[in-house]
Amino acid sequence: MLTKLVAKITVWGNVYRERLAEAARRPDRGDISITTVIIWVAAVAGAIAIAGTIAVVVKKYNGKLSGI
Repeated sequence: MLTKLVAKITVWGNVYRERLAEAARRPDRGDISITTVIIWVAAVAGAIAIAGTIAVVVKKYNGKLSGI
């Protein structure tokens, strides 16, 4: 059991070192910029606001909308 744990830790350490080396070789590896995050948050918030508004209108006028 302990041997397997040591082996896994060794493998994880090697993978971690390889990823750090790759990040050092290619600093522009496609990380998401803060601007992209802000745009996505705004888009999701806008979609939620629109859906909420539609839900409120449908709930308020549910009886009157049945004849459409």
